[in-house]
Amino acid sequence: MTKLRCDRRNFLRGAMATGSAITAFSGLGRHDQLAHAAQREESDTFYVFCYFGGGWDILLGLDPRDPVQFGSANMRQTRIQAGYEFLPGDRNVIRTPFGTDFGPYIGRLQNYSDQMAIIRGMSMETVSHGVGRNRFLTGRQPMGNMAAGSSGATWLAAEWGHKEIIPNLALNVPTFNVDQPTYATGFAANQVDDLLTSLEPAGGDIEMAQRTILNRFLNRQSQCEYAKGSPTLQTAEISRQSAREIASGSLARRFDFSANTPEMEALRDRFRLSGNNMGMGGGRARGALAAQAITGGVSRVVSMSVTGGLDTHGGAAWIGSQGPRQQEGFNVIADLADELASKEYKETGETWLDHTVIVAFSEFSRTPLLNGNMGRDHHITNACMLLGGGLKPGIYGRASDVGLRPQPMNLKTGEIDYENGVVPKPDHIYQTLFYHAGFQRDDAELGVGPIEAVFKS
Repeated sequence: MTKLRCDRRNFLRGAMATGSAITAFSGLGRHDQLAHAAQREESDTFYVFCYFGGGWDILLGLDPRDPVQFGSANMRQTRIQAGYEFLPGDRNVIRTPFGTDFGPYIGRLQNYSDQMAIIRGMSMETVSHGVGRNRFLTGRQPMGNMAAGSSGATWLAAEWGHKEIIPNLALNVPTFNVDQPTYATGFAANQVDDLLTSLEPAGGDIEMAQRTILNRFLNRQSQCEYAKGSPTLQTAEISRQSAREIASGSLARRFDFSANTPEMEALRDRFRLSGNNMGMGGGRARGALAAQAITGGVSRVVSMSVTGGLDTHGGAAWIGSQGPRQQEGFNVIADLADELASKEYKETGETWLDHTVIVAFSEFSRTPLLNGNMGRDHHITNACMLLGGGLKPGIYGRASDVGLRPQPMNLKTGEIDYENGVVPKPDHIYQTLFYHAGFQRDDAELGVGPIEAVFKS
């Protein structure tokens, strides 16, 4: 497959793109930020954020409990009821050779237990859907239901996405940009068809000959010394070239999963895309899209919803759909990991999974005790997973064995530390990603340190 790369640092700098120059750098407070990413060395890490919508049950996935020790017989003492005996089939804790335990619905993702860092005992500081979701997306406590800052994906795209055509791709997930360059703003699409529609070339009033003349003029203008020395004009040129690439229509072919080509046939098999519409509106198609966007050099960061419908307060929904829906999301991540692991990264002998961090998260979890309807309500304690990207695998932190409550963790060791530890929150996850990528946000923005335990020495 030919990688579609767009080296914007070598693009002609400074041209205003047909009246869109103001929007090309809106949202920035300082001009020196505009050329910051374009002048730095390229990072070799990419990111995929996978959202489980509705509030997953960590007992069924990332933070299980032994149903004998934490069963109905002693739930008055532990305040935890695994409830596996109420689930269809023979459901129990899954123990992997690597020593990581999972809940009964982890699916094929268990095959990557030796490559994932799981952070347990997190606090979301909320049990509200919108607040919890935006809390994780931004790493900041929202103002009411409103996000209090830019998405973490936007920050990462602003730092390292200057060479990608669509630096920040958001698939059925909200995206926010209040203080970063506009080129880092999430390109939003709910499903594959929406993206294809956006990428199809549109007609216009300008004839091809006139368009060619205009582009030549803008290219010559960008060669002047003033344009080359202006961070503002450099950023405008980056946006113009990206818009030209998107408008050309060449990107749409990369995401046409119905195409009768060997590449698309293999992708359909990998992500189990079949039927009349091949599930183009679901998590599997979004997983395939993320794989194409990352390995094809289209995007630096992809955020996507991999599954939903997890707000299961009633017993019928919790017993019948909570686990299978979570498993479907975990399987999408496993398919994505398989695809990334199967492709060599830039002739280095390493894989794309070695250079991509996959983050799995939900807005909160479900209560450790079943309610009167045999379902689970909202619970503040959460967990998340970081897979790939050269991070150190293992279990970091722990929820308590009484009531499944958040506990303080030593950020250097990942162990429980009641004297010097802190309760991990989404802020710590993003600061960890930022440090791992080679930069950090100051205390005024996040106010926390990274989980250093996940860094390889």
